[in-house]
Amino acid sequence: MGPAMKRTKRQIPFAGPRRCLVIMSRDNRPTVVVLHNQVGDESAQDELDVITQVNVVSEALAVLDYDPVSVPLALDLQSAVDRIHSLKPAFVFNLVESIAGTGRLIYFAPALLDNSGHAYTGSGTDAMYLTTNKPLSKTVMNTHHIATPAWTSFNGSITEPGFDPPYILKPAWEDASVGLNTCSVFHKKTDLLVHIKNQQPIPGDWFAEAYIPGREFNISILATAGEPQVLPAAEIDFIDFPADKPKIVDYKAKWETDSFEYQHTVRRFDFPSTDNTLIAELNEITRRCWKAFNLNGYARVDFRIDTDGKPWVLEINANPCISPDSGFVAAAERAGIDFNTVVRRIIDDIPQYRWLREK
Repeated sequence: MGPAMKRTKRQIPFAGPRRCLVIMSRDNRPTVVVLHNQVGDESAQDELDVITQVNVVSEALAVLDYDPVSVPLALDLQSAVDRIHSLKPAFVFNLVESIAGTGRLIYFAPALLDNSGHAYTGSGTDAMYLTTNKPLSKTVMNTHHIATPAWTSFNGSITEPGFDPPYILKPAWEDASVGLNTCSVFHKKTDLLVHIKNQQPIPGDWFAEAYIPGREFNISILATAGEPQVLPAAEIDFIDFPADKPKIVDYKAKWETDSFEYQHTVRRFDFPSTDNTLIAELNEITRRCWKAFNLNGYARVDFRIDTDGKPWVLEINANPCISPDSGFVAAAERAGIDFNTVVRRIIDDIPQYRWLREK
């Protein structure tokens, strides 16, 4: 436990939702903290995107009669906690996607807010930890009989996969396609093992997953007063990919606008009637993931469909990007839901905030 995590008299263990004075702006609007990962001049594009999210969420909060105040979260955790305490917000809109450039610390944000008793948007600490740790989330999916590709983890030693190639090598803790590129796919077991052996030390935060050639879908889901609403299905089309190029949404496809991968991966929402059964199955699996991981507010589930038409869940994103050009926002717009309504429905699903409103 580092100095920033040492308990002081101000850090009292949390015993229930905080009932405190909420600071109002001069025009009597309740203050809302928009919490986000701190970024700097050296931050990668996937990290810088959070500033766009902060801006659009803040605009929506203002329309909804809140007074948004952005607060960055870095490794100096106590500074952020003190700043939030001083603002006495009605709730915190959590947009933290990483801390100090690493996704493995993402659950620190809800954990800190739980400990300090502040209501916040999105999924809780347990759900954020489980969905960010990809091998662990796959274990949970297996427990709930949700099909996910076979995998093997490298915990400081070389573990030979017990399933046939092809394989895709992924970071265990990162989202936004961080760490993925054309070289991530291996068609021979020997090539994968040689690659792992050449890494010193042997990486403990990577895993090899069975690569599923086939179609790729993203299914977004948004909270409602009752059951969550599954938004229109989106498929990623890989346009004019060479035969020997893996059809994956890698880092270039998501973030490097001048790249072939970015320009030739296209999201589409229109499907023939022959896909109706498949999409209904994807929607049902997405609902099962929501319940299995106890998600809140909003989420996205990523699928691959094998050559037999069977869906496989690749991962669950408990706090997907909600920038204007994101897949989640595109799906909401397709459903006729404007961004202000998205933000309002995320707020309405805050468990702690609901408790405070009912008291």
